[in-house]
Amino acid sequence: MAAGTPRVFVSHLAGVPVFDPNGDQVGRVRDLVAMLRVGGKPPRLLGMVVEVVSRRRIFLPMTRVTGVESGQVITTGVVNMRRFEQRPTERLVLGELLDRRVRLKETDEEVTVLDVAIQQLPARRDWEIDKVFVRKGRGGALRRKGETLTVEWSAISGFSLEEHGQGTESLVATFERLRPTDVANALHHLTPKRRAEVAAALDDDRLADVLEELPGDDQVEILGKLKEDRAADVLEAMDPDDAADLLSELPEADKERLLALMRPDDAADVRRLLSYEERTAGGLMTTEPIILRPDATVADALARVRQQDLSPALAAQVYVCRSPDETPTGKYLGTVHFQRLLRDPPFTLVSSIVDSDLVPLRPDTPLPAVTSYLAAYNMVSVPVVDRSGSLLGAVTVDDVLDHLLPEDWRETDFLGEEEITGGL
Repeated sequence: MAAGTPRVFVSHLAGVPVFDPNGDQVGRVRDLVAMLRVGGKPPRLLGMVVEVVSRRRIFLPMTRVTGVESGQVITTGVVNMRRFEQRPTERLVLGELLDRRVRLKETDEEVTVLDVAIQQLPARRDWEIDKVFVRKGRGGALRRKGETLTVEWSAISGFSLEEHGQGTESLVATFERLRPTDVANALHHLTPKRRAEVAAALDDDRLADVLEELPGDDQVEILGKLKEDRAADVLEAMDPDDAADLLSELPEADKERLLALMRPDDAADVRRLLSYEERTAGGLMTTEPIILRPDATVADALARVRQQDLSPALAAQVYVCRSPDETPTGKYLGTVHFQRLLRDPPFTLVSSIVDSDLVPLRPDTPLPAVTSYLAAYNMVSVPVVDRSGSLLGAVTVDDVLDHLLPEDWRETDFLGEEEITGGL
């Protein structure tokens, strides 16, 4: 949603229908899921608990919500039907935050929470609880006497993690301010028991990002301690090449069982990557580069490059291909680099500025040749194309570095694990 999204009070969302992009009803909102944060920061809204037709309650991440408007919620249409299970760091907004007795920091007066408001952050997909609607005086939410007022989340005490003691919940909240690489470094130095507790408390997307930065042994250990349904969800959230690398470390039976639990499209990408030798372009590549058709414009390309979830290496160029525009694509036509996109008018067709001079790599290209290619042409990402001319994916410089650095390079203490974990 765009910047300036209207604020929504959560009581207005209880029971509203949830629709897919085609207008078909998926279910109804029964609650919202938030994660408290340290330092009095507004809680991050993770998603919604949706009751589907079968009366099963599932989790709908906010990243898959495209609209909250006029008494309805619109989704991307991609819904995971596995039953919702609340995690230790999660709070049910309607079930646990409303009708709660808290205090106004300025006057130390006790008040009752009647409602909270959510709003999407400008230029981001994240949602936060930023306002609290409270009633002064004693009594629950049904009591009608007493002055009511709306205050900032930071004006209230009684919610914060600090007031509930230290532990896994507070540690996870502390990790929120860190990059995945730094979280992985800290997680690597925790005890196995605490590492499993923290992994269980992280949401799927965050755990996927962290797993991608961990050594293989830690990845296998953490994945093995998750329930199989959740392990499959986390694998779906990982980049396909990283998920394939992790699955390749597992026994064949475990690998096949997890692949069977994944969404078919995600599993197909991973299976394709598993078919290539590890230290080749095919084994190193990601199957999700930015792909555009020849009739796309520079404005279209820049919109895709601006996507928040893209790594800098993948955002450095777009690949122009004929339909279909998902790997394996139609005929690969060439590459348009980010700098070229900045130099041309927004209405320019990408097919008119495509760079087709560099020969793409074949999937069986060995790692040394991939490395030489990137160094010789000063590239941060390179296309991988099959013999029929279809784009299969792209190898990025960070994936190459993972295979060139010493095995113990992750042992480097970038921040100091004692500072991050507090000795936990």
